[in-house]
Amino acid sequence: MNIVRAGFYSAIATAARLLAGLVVIKLVAWFAGPEGVGKLGQFMSLMSLLAILAGGGISAGIVKYVAEYRNDPQRLSRLLAAALWYALCASCLMGGAALLFSRPLAVWLLGDPQYAGLIRVLAVAQLGIALVNYILAVINGFMDVRRLAFIQVLGSMFSVVIVLWLSRWLQLYGALLALVIGQVLWLIVGLPAWWRSPYFQRSMLRMYFDREMTLRLAAFSMMTLTSALLPPLINIAVRDHLAAQYGWEQVGYWQAVSKVSDAYLLFLTTAINIYYLPKLASTQERGALVAELRNAYRYLLPAVVVLAAVVYVLRDWVTGLLFSADFSSANALYGPQLLGDVIKIASFILSYVMLAKAMTRLFVVSECVFGASYLLLVYLFTAHFGLIGAMYAFAVNYLIYLVFNVLVVRRYLGAL
Repeated sequence: MNIVRAGFYSAIATAARLLAGLVVIKLVAWFAGPEGVGKLGQFMSLMSLLAILAGGGISAGIVKYVAEYRNDPQRLSRLLAAALWYALCASCLMGGAALLFSRPLAVWLLGDPQYAGLIRVLAVAQLGIALVNYILAVINGFMDVRRLAFIQVLGSMFSVVIVLWLSRWLQLYGALLALVIGQVLWLIVGLPAWWRSPYFQRSMLRMYFDREMTLRLAAFSMMTLTSALLPPLINIAVRDHLAAQYGWEQVGYWQAVSKVSDAYLLFLTTAINIYYLPKLASTQERGALVAELRNAYRYLLPAVVVLAAVVYVLRDWVTGLLFSADFSSANALYGPQLLGDVIKIASFILSYVMLAKAMTRLFVVSECVFGASYLLLVYLFTAHFGLIGAMYAFAVNYLIYLVFNVLVVRRYLGAL
C-alpha cells in the first residue's frame, strides 16, 4: 500500500475521530462556555497522558517490531507475548496511581474535588484502553490500514452516541465521562475486526516475560513516552500560566485555536504515523529511505500549506461553527498558529527517522530540550505580546526544531 491509499483510508478514519471530537467541543462550548472548553482541554491532556501510559507507551514499538518481524513467526510471537505482559503491568500500575491521587488530580487540573470520581473511572478504564492500544498497534504493524480505519470509524460513532447521551444528562461532567467510556468501547469493534484478520492467531493473546523483547520495547517506548507525555504536561503548564496572567476565558480562546489546529493536522499526523513509522522502520537502504522522505515532503507539505490557508481564510466561520460567537476574540490568534503548523509538519516528517531507527538517547533529550524551550518562549513572548505571544512561541520553537532535525537526518544518512 502506498502513501496515497494509506492517506485515503487514514483520512476517513481521521474525519470520523475529528467529528467525534468536535461534537464534544461544540457541546461543551454550548453549555459551559470558554471556561468549560479550558477545563475540557485540561481533562483531555490527562486522558491523553494516561491512555498512553496504560499500555506502557509501547504502541510505536509494537508497530516498528511487528513491521520488522511479520515474516518471522517465532520472533513475532515472542514480541507480542512480551508486549501484552508489559502493557498489562503498566496499566495496573498507572490505574493504581490514578486511583490513589484522584482527588489531588481533580483539584489541580479542574479546580474542583467533585471530579475525583471521574478520575477514578479513568483509572479503572486503563486496562481496556491498554488492550485497545495493543490491538491497533498490531494491525498498524501489519500495515492493514483499511481494517484500522474501519475500527476507528465505528469506534468514533460509538463515542458520539455516548457523548450525546451522557452530556444531555450530566452536561460537562457527562461529556468528560463519555470521553473515557467511549475509548473503552472501541474494544467492541476492534477485537472482532482483529480476530477476523488473516494474520490473527490465538497465540497473539498469550503473555509472558521475555527479557530481550521487554528490553527492546522498554528502550523504544521511552521515546514514545517522552514525546507523548511532555506535550500534555507542557500544555498544562502553559494553560496554568495563561490562566494566572489573563484568566480562564483567555485560556479558552487559546484552547479553541489549538483545538482547530490539532483537528485539521490530525489528517496529516495520522497518515504519517500509520504509513511512515512501519515503512521507515522496515527500510534499511539509504536510497530507499531518501526516496520515502522525498515522497513525504512531495505529498504532505503542499497539503498542510493548503489546509492552513483554508483555515485562515475561513477562521471566522470555523470559530463560529465549532464554538460560538463568544469565541470571536480567538480569531486574532490564527495567523502565527497556522504558520507554526506548517513548520511543525515539516519537522515531524524528519523526527520520525529518530523514532523508527531507535535513536533513543537523542530523541529523548531533544524532546525534553524543545519542550522546555517552548515553555520558556511562552513566558518570554506573552510578557511582550500578550496572549498571542503563546502562538509566536509555538512557531519559533518548531522552526528551531526543524533545523535540528535536518542536521540529525543528514548525519544519519551520511553514515549509511
